[in-house]
Amino acid sequence: MSSLMKLAAVAASALFIAVGSEALNEATGTDSFSLITSAEAVVGRPLTPVSVAGVARRTTRRCAAGVYNC
Repeated sequence: MSSLMKLAAVAASALFIAVGSEALNEATGTDSFSLITSAEAVVGRPLTPVSVAGVARRTTRRCAAGVYNC
């Protein structure tokens, strides 16, 4: 297979993916198509990354493991 044929195959695949994703956006009515849904985390809940409880829990765990010099 020549390099020109490989380049044509890659270009055709990219075009197919671009057109297919745009068609899925139109079908679903969203701006972007993703297999992963958006997160519904509420900041301030105990298990969210920026909550006071979450920070305290991680700090305690890291001090016990020797990561921090507590």
